[in-house]
Amino acid sequence: MSEKISNRLFEEFPPITPEEWKAKIIADLKGADFDKKLVWKPREGFTVNPFYTLEDLESLDFVKNNPGEFPYVRGNKEKSNDWLICQEICACDIASANQKALDVLNKGVESLIFVFHKEKKVTEVDLEKLLDGICIEAIELNFRGIVGILNFSEALLKVFAKHKINPSSVKGSLNYDPLGHFTLKGKFCTNERESFEKCKKVIEMFAAYPNFKVLTISGIHFHNAGANVVQELAFSMASASEYISKISELGLTPAQINQKLKFHLGIGSNYFFEIAKFRASRLLWAQIMQQFGASKEDSKMHTHAQTGEWNKTVYDPYTNMLRTTTEAMSAILGGVESLTVDPFNAVYETPTEFSERIARNQQIILKEESYFDKIVDPAGGSYYIETLTAKIAQAAYNLFLEIENQGGYLAAFRKEFVQNILDQEAKQRRDDIANRRENLLGTNQYPNFSETKEYLNPEVLEPCNLTKPDAEVRGIVRFRGAQEFEKLRYRTDEYSKKHKRPLAFMLTYGPVAFSNARSQFSQNFFAAAGFEVKDNPNFKTIEEGVKAALQAKAEIVVLCSADEEYATIAPQAKELIGDKAITVVAGYPKDIVEELKSKGITHYIHIRSNVLETLIEYQKELGILKP
Repeated sequence: MSEKISNRLFEEFPPITPEEWKAKIIADLKGADFDKKLVWKPREGFTVNPFYTLEDLESLDFVKNNPGEFPYVRGNKEKSNDWLICQEICACDIASANQKALDVLNKGVESLIFVFHKEKKVTEVDLEKLLDGICIEAIELNFRGIVGILNFSEALLKVFAKHKINPSSVKGSLNYDPLGHFTLKGKFCTNERESFEKCKKVIEMFAAYPNFKVLTISGIHFHNAGANVVQELAFSMASASEYISKISELGLTPAQINQKLKFHLGIGSNYFFEIAKFRASRLLWAQIMQQFGASKEDSKMHTHAQTGEWNKTVYDPYTNMLRTTTEAMSAILGGVESLTVDPFNAVYETPTEFSERIARNQQIILKEESYFDKIVDPAGGSYYIETLTAKIAQAAYNLFLEIENQGGYLAAFRKEFVQNILDQEAKQRRDDIANRRENLLGTNQYPNFSETKEYLNPEVLEPCNLTKPDAEVRGIVRFRGAQEFEKLRYRTDEYSKKHKRPLAFMLTYGPVAFSNARSQFSQNFFAAAGFEVKDNPNFKTIEEGVKAALQAKAEIVVLCSADEEYATIAPQAKELIGDKAITVVAGYPKDIVEELKSKGITHYIHIRSNVLETLIEYQKELGILKP
């Protein structure tokens, strides 16, 4: 294209200011309030506009920096966006864990995370067997669930020395996190001072290993307790700051500590917010390290990400694959260094060979077929994501300062400041799920009508509270957003092993557009409780519909029609049905509700219903749940 033609095009399409865009939108809204209609107020506490422009980036200094440059918003990497594909391996049985590690390394895994679930002290001999045949220099090696951190560290170093492994070629981490233990259980393993002294000792033990981290900031605990992205970052930063402060008092410099620090963050389903979260985390940590007097080079944040448990479901579990795929994309685009995608069934059973294969392949496809590893910080320059990055960072920093003003993370936690914030957030998120303001596909919305569960471990359906009986303060409680709906549905599954599964029969009548829409709504509503649902073509008369419902032995008959029809058909249907089934009106015809209630029609379901509470009441009426 010639310069002359190009200039003509620019003249034809002059720049549009943000004020002009907004004026046009307001005109199109035809009197509706711009802020109420289009400005989003997420639970993170700031507002999100419907559009952003170049002008929004003018005050953001970090957008001028390149990848690999302080404050590392655009990532620590300069030439690619490569990350390590991780897989967790249960190391309870040493020989089996070794064989599995050798197998998955041939299937695309680049980082192993050995998890010691049992209270077992691991010896040098155990580590020799565990790492037999594994080329340590070629992969990342991580250990979690360690008992006796100093003895374990000594044994691992002996293995490295025995095999004459170059310290600079060792990559990996120990998941030693006494603050994370305190956060979950309300007490330290030994005591506060001894825990931080162990942190210092293990840092010194691995001082010659520049790429091996020994302390972990388990931000994923907050994520799995329902924290929003701002809270997860603020609490994680406060935990990390506590480590820097406490261990610095014991004689190490902030730079020495940070070199051995690794952040372990969760990933949620809010796609763009999660991308911005990882970018904002590096900005925050760089600023905090600067306040500790570290150099720019020593202010880097090293991040491992893992798909969170909070939004994963037991029912319709294959939908978890969709969730973990978008979550993996967010973390990768956000610039993490390593990533674990949990198998789709991990929240309710031991992962199978199939589910682990799918989890690996999700990352392999993103890397080898979608080329997510090729472009550094592909989100950079996006008006929306750059603005989100700044807003999340600022909101998280404000909360971080609140914690610091209370004396730091431990002091704030002992005052239950952290727990109270998480309790409030968890309650709001539970309410949102109960009312379908937040949807979990396959659970509280669009459930699989035919799915049943023969058996579920009761622990899967309950929040995870690990607070010790002798704790000095209560720990945080991890839970999944789907658990209350899953308990609801599983009660029906259990009831149906000895009784007939309750049937919700759609009595469709009148205008097809209304009857079909309300039938679909009602089927999804009742199927969320595990009830059988039956759709029908429109009945010609109410008598015909009631007869069919009673012949089908329906426990619930749902009237699906237009509001104006209910004044006539609802009393007629109620009289014919009597006490043989529960009569339900789909919708809430407010002008005649009181009149209908006076005639004994007291059950209504509609978009403003608290779905969870309403379905629990139906279970009580049907004898599934004792009042």
